[in-house]
Amino acid sequence: MSAVAWIAAGSLAAWLWLLWGQGFFWRTDVRLPPRRDPAEWPSVCVVVPARDEAAVLPLSLPSLLAQEYPGRAEVFLVDDGSSDGTGELARSLAERHGGLPLTVGSPGEPPAGWTGKLWAVRHGIGLARARDPEFLLLTDADIAHGPDSLRRLVAAADNGGFDLVSQMARLRVASGWERLVVPAFVYFFAQLYPFRRISRKGSRTAAAAGGCVLLRRDAAERARIPDAIRHAVIDDVALARAVKRSGGHIWLGLAEDVDSVRPYPRLGDLWRMVSRSAYAQLRHNPLLLVGTVAGLAVVYLVPPVALLAGLVTGSAAAVVAGGLAWLVMTGTYLPMLRYYRQPLWLAPLLPGTAFLYLLMTVDSAVQHYRGRGAAWKGRTYARPDTTAPEPSPEQG
Repeated sequence: MSAVAWIAAGSLAAWLWLLWGQGFFWRTDVRLPPRRDPAEWPSVCVVVPARDEAAVLPLSLPSLLAQEYPGRAEVFLVDDGSSDGTGELARSLAERHGGLPLTVGSPGEPPAGWTGKLWAVRHGIGLARARDPEFLLLTDADIAHGPDSLRRLVAAADNGGFDLVSQMARLRVASGWERLVVPAFVYFFAQLYPFRRISRKGSRTAAAAGGCVLLRRDAAERARIPDAIRHAVIDDVALARAVKRSGGHIWLGLAEDVDSVRPYPRLGDLWRMVSRSAYAQLRHNPLLLVGTVAGLAVVYLVPPVALLAGLVTGSAAAVVAGGLAWLVMTGTYLPMLRYYRQPLWLAPLLPGTAFLYLLMTVDSAVQHYRGRGAAWKGRTYARPDTTAPEPSPEQG
């Protein structure tokens, strides 16, 4: 066998392991169970950090205010230094649409050692604490919720005994680039953090989707959320790990009635979304970067390259191994495309999308070493080299 055939065989072995040994990550049936109403509905405070979100707020905030929740619930929107009138718009939307009570707060600029979003979340939780809620719903300003979203989340937490219930919001898929990149983004995430393992007690796998996280308040206090993760750029995964480390039981699945309304119409928009945190996901470790690039190449790029090289050189082994690996890869991607209601002919293009993600990851590292770190809406977060001082209880 040629070297190409051996490498292709290694790729096929990797795909067979991913197919059966990685928590069935490719299946998309991890959803909230049918709702069973609790005997008494607990109180909930919804915390929405928002920075320059005037463009999406009219599509998202009314859906929160209109939640059909039988218990006591209210919304706290934290205007994180917006320059586009986000806070004023939120108040006007509440006056126009009515529904759940809305409080708009502003925490000021975050101190050293805090990301802006988590500083805003801390302020929002501080405002909510006066209402003594049993649950906190942390949701982003670009997330629209179905009318019974809050009821289903609370019922799932109550019935399953979960301390954290999170749904991966269905991202917008409208432009050509969104169709190519967005379903793969969720597919890769599930491959890294198989949803079935997350909810398994005793499993070390922990992750959440920051756009929609229902959290018991006492679990947040045990895990010291958000203070314990104040510097985290990938705050949703850090939050889930903190809750699980403190003994919490967590759940993550795909959403049916929770949608992101933020558009990413151009490749540059999607590139910035991924590259701003990709190297942080690798803990800014050059060895992990090299390993990730090599792994992406072997798993995703080798199958089509080996197939084509085998056809050119007449290597039947390379054709068979590369073709089978590509076939397994394509098959595991089909459920995600169905979930996003996209044409199935996109599945064989996954190697090309993976190559884009490889380039985005490398670019994330390049930006980090240029001192730009993770950038979002005018703020840049470099790698935290020192631990910030503990905030006092009066802050926020």
